Amino acid sequence: MTVFSVWAPAAGRADVDVAGRLYPMSPSGRPGWWSADVPGAIGLAGTDYAFRLDGGEPLADPRSPRQPSGPAGRSRTYDHAAFTWTDERWRGAPVSGAVIYELHIGTFTPDGTLDAAIGRLDHLADLGVTVVELMPVAAFPGDHGWGYDGIGLWAVHEPYGGPDALKRFVDACHARGLAVYLDVVYNHVGPGNRLASFGPYFTDAHLTPWGPAVNLDQPGSDEVRAFIVDNALMWLRDYHLDGLRLDAVHALVDTRALNILEELVVAVDTLAAAAGRSIVLVAESDLNNPRLITARQTGGYGLDAQWNDDFHHSVHALVTGERQGYYSDFGALSAVAKTLTKAYFHDGTWSTFRGRTHGRPVDTRETSAYRFVVFDQDHDQVGNRAVGDRLTATLAGHPNRHGLLRIVSGLLLTAPCTPMLFMGEEWGADTPWQFFTDHTDPGLAEAVSAGRRSEFAHHGWGETDVPDPQDKETFLRSKLDWGQPAREPYRSLLGWYRALLALRRSRPELADPRFDLVHVDYDEDARWLLIHRGQLRIAANLGAVDAIVPLGKAVGQPVALLASAPGVSVAPDAVTMPPATFAIIDLEPVSA
Repeated sequence: MTVFSVWAPAAGRADVDVAGRLYPMSPSGRPGWWSADVPGAIGLAGTDYAFRLDGGEPLADPRSPRQPSGPAGRSRTYDHAAFTWTDERWRGAPVSGAVIYELHIGTFTPDGTLDAAIGRLDHLADLGVTVVELMPVAAFPGDHGWGYDGIGLWAVHEPYGGPDALKRFVDACHARGLAVYLDVVYNHVGPGNRLASFGPYFTDAHLTPWGPAVNLDQPGSDEVRAFIVDNALMWLRDYHLDGLRLDAVHALVDTRALNILEELVVAVDTLAAAAGRSIVLVAESDLNNPRLITARQTGGYGLDAQWNDDFHHSVHALVTGERQGYYSDFGALSAVAKTLTKAYFHDGTWSTFRGRTHGRPVDTRETSAYRFVVFDQDHDQVGNRAVGDRLTATLAGHPNRHGLLRIVSGLLLTAPCTPMLFMGEEWGADTPWQFFTDHTDPGLAEAVSAGRRSEFAHHGWGETDVPDPQDKETFLRSKLDWGQPAREPYRSLLGWYRALLALRRSRPELADPRFDLVHVDYDEDARWLLIHRGQLRIAANLGAVDAIVPLGKAVGQPVALLASAPGVSVAPDAVTMPPATFAIIDLEPVSA
């Protein structure tokens, strides 16, 4: 006997179509829910089914575990218990001490599948990262896309390999000591979804950039909130995931006393305790509000960490010279220094881009730096550029490009925060990461293409200069070239990343999450910066001429543990640095 259930509070009648046969559903004990018992082996794993409300067209299950024909097709039953796991000793990994690697399954390998990605996991383990963060894998229309327009939120995108493939990937990561986070989207659902046919999943009481808001606080919102919480628990429980990255939580409009984020934290904490392993929740937010990561006992939401765009903006503007849009307040060494010691640059300060003050201060005495995920590139900051140029390509015309790339990565991987790399960054991949879609609705496809052209036309880009998201070549161009790491100059930069990560592991000062123990000296005119981390000094010269950077009082002869160029020279009280160089110096080296 298999039980099929669905929430459809406004329906006067509900039926489930299982393998071509219609079964009437009855109201269950839970308000608005319908259920039907299907006898025998008809409803076992691998059976296609759909719901019909009031005699209407067949609709996919909102909680469908599998969508083999895409999110608009029939659902398919799936048995989570049938998979054989080998990670029984895995206990998860807390975010403290983590190094995250963000990747997109469709472009990470030529095949663009989860199974193909397994073949590159040894590269990640050898690199020294500890967490693989997958961009969304929930089912969306078409074959390729970023994944943020998911419709089948409970199903793994079939072109990636489906549910078993995700389990194989997670199991393989755990076997290599790698945790896995998944990017999930609860602030909107992709265009073409049919959730409104079932119930009040959305509300016109609030508006978002994607239209009506997800209903978190209006009539019927109890079940919508349960849909979100249950979905999160499903990924974490049934796929053994170690954490979730929650997309754009600032767009979750919730006026109820118990915020959906806090409700989610409580549910996940309960699951973690029952499973006996660490589970992490990381938020993306544009608000610069430390309440997200403040303990629930003191009025916060209790999330483990949040992304911090301000670090990216400060470093990117510093090395590229770009000042347009949200980079307008960044570019000075003082901005980098502030993000390394105070987390946010905008913490109640004036934001020129927004035309108002923005953010609030972080209590750096009570808040650990590891709760802030920082990066110098990510899918948004690269992909939302007109041509999807990575930092390697943005700096292509700079005479000191290779040196600047080493400075940027050095600042990232010696930061007190949790660093995150974007796939291919470690070897300086210059393949673009562009915005691509595969919408199957012709009207929507044209609207997306036209909208992309129009958006960048306002910034001086010609229509033919901006890649068409719907052109398959845009997607294919965005795939990594795995032949690059074996060639120069990519191979040398990869070695630099490996050395930085090895040093971060071996020297506790570099991963120490105490903001109050980080001190930064800088000279805006001479363009050098010096970061104090215990007995280590982290020096960078972004100027066009040699810089003599004072180290302060040292015991004995300081030693350069790692330098980006052979011309770096360390004296007892200073380090001489050629243009565009970076070095990590030990003031008190242990005698042989």
